[in-house]
Amino acid sequence: MSEQHTYRVIVRGTWDGLTEEARARLLAEAADHGMASMRFSEEGSLSYEPAPLKHFSMRYVVVSDAADGEEMAGALAEDRAETALRGLGYGFRDLRSTVTDLDTMKINRKSASRR
Repeated sequence: MSEQHTYRVIVRGTWDGLTEEARARLLAEAADHGMASMRFSEEGSLSYEPAPLKHFSMRYVVVSDAADGEEMAGALAEDRAETALRGLGYGFRDLRSTVTDLDTMKINRKSASRR
């Protein structure tokens, strides 16, 4: 059995070809998708600024084989984002991801003298 790693992935993109209905829905729900909504989860959390309504980000937790690495975790998160956004009827383009492997992340602990 291969080792599993947990990744935090931020998928960023640009709104594109939004219908008037989709634009109105995004603007109406903007308060629910601001800074306070930024959480990492398996289903993803969408955040964006309403003015200008141009860019968005989605945060995911992805668990996958360590041998597949960060590139696969990013691809899985981008696929989840595409599926979610299409399901909501939102047009988008230029998806790109930033991946952090939580299992290899170095944690700098403060020494007792620096607290």
